[in-house]
Amino acid sequence: MTTSTATSPSEHRRRWWESATPTGSGELAPSPAGPADALGDLPPLHGSGPLLQTLRLGRDQGRVLFEGTRLHGDVFRVNTLLEKRPLTITSHPDHVKSLFTAGPALAPSTAGQSQLRPIVGESVLTATGDRHRRQRKLLMPPFHGKAIARYREQILDATTREIDGWQPGARIRLADSAQQVTLDVIMSGVFGIDYRSGESEQLLRRRLRQMLALSVSPLARVSELVSMRSSEPVGVQKWGLAHLDRAMLAVIAERRAAHVPGERHDILSLLLDARDDEGTGLTDGELRNELLTLVLAGHETTANSIGWAFERLVRHPESYGRLRDAARAEDDGGYVDATIHEAMRVRPVIPMLGRRVMSHWRFGDRVVPERSRVLIGVLSLHHREDLYADPFRFDPDRFVGVKPGSNTWIPFGGGDRRCLGATLAMEEMRILTREIARRTDLSAIDSAPERPVHRNVTMIPGRGGAVEIGSVMR
Repeated sequence: MTTSTATSPSEHRRRWWESATPTGSGELAPSPAGPADALGDLPPLHGSGPLLQTLRLGRDQGRVLFEGTRLHGDVFRVNTLLEKRPLTITSHPDHVKSLFTAGPALAPSTAGQSQLRPIVGESVLTATGDRHRRQRKLLMPPFHGKAIARYREQILDATTREIDGWQPGARIRLADSAQQVTLDVIMSGVFGIDYRSGESEQLLRRRLRQMLALSVSPLARVSELVSMRSSEPVGVQKWGLAHLDRAMLAVIAERRAAHVPGERHDILSLLLDARDDEGTGLTDGELRNELLTLVLAGHETTANSIGWAFERLVRHPESYGRLRDAARAEDDGGYVDATIHEAMRVRPVIPMLGRRVMSHWRFGDRVVPERSRVLIGVLSLHHREDLYADPFRFDPDRFVGVKPGSNTWIPFGGGDRRCLGATLAMEEMRILTREIARRTDLSAIDSAPERPVHRNVTMIPGRGGAVEIGSVMR
């Protein structure tokens, strides 16, 4: 079953992050979804020509998601330059569940078409099918609970060093500050690199910093567009990766030559021990791809989640005051986690997820043909009135003592593609959020909410979570 709500054209010209009408109908109605034996009525087609819709999706996915859902209901289609046939977009939890539980044979991820593919190659992020299952299984051990416990001290040390450098009266971009912490954690946790490391490891550290700085430049955006339909890097992207690869492969070779099983606990060392069911380990090229994926996936997304969390908090004084009180208490009553869950609900860094259905697929009373590309609107799902009361209100209380639903709260994705590093990311955000709230008092520089900006597959705060520091506890 689909729903539709008539709205005026002026409604769609609103900035959704400032004022918007929620999706959903107030009370969640079941909507059957899954493989279908035959074609039926197609979802309605939304918007204008492919060029304009491609540009709109690249600039403001939220507007496309909320506008399309208000006009057409839970499922609709858009024409783009990304596919010859229209893309299907859905945001009903029953539809999401059907895609997450179908498995890769019926509904494989479209991550292989990601803009990151030329950079990270065929890693756990971009691989599909048997290769993805093999890579995921090999990468699981470093992200188990005991391994995460070893990273906790590294996260706290990096967070403490960062906050120690803050000065009252200064204005900072919290996403940038959090990136310094997450990069230190990645260097230590993934590569085992710190200030005591050797020359080749320090070179890798510099190269990674250079690449990450380059990735946010306008030049990188042009390079992404040039590489859009290529599985190999081109232009400046190819040049930058060549320098990084030389440094990374040198570290891998040195570590492999000196490796003693069980001696070190960084992820690179653990992956050198990893074997699949046939007893085969990862090649140097596979190690390079997986390690670079962990750097990119763990560096930007976590840091921007922190930026978004405090972008919301400093504009909601009551919630921010409660968080500071909770962080300064011996028992926070679950409020720190609730704040993180709510921030990732209202501002998911990954606003859409992709699947390709390999058979005809029912979404309510509509059916899309086999091999259609389907986008899950994470952002619009998270703002359904029939799932979350007053969904555009930032309210951490809604998650106090409440576990987020696996098909209704999906900032880490779901099914066999759920983010491998979700547990580590949550631990980083937990420590960063608690320590920032415990040790500092922050305020918004501008009362207006920050505009979401799209970069690669992410949605980041337009001013980086800009705040002014009132005080710092020493």
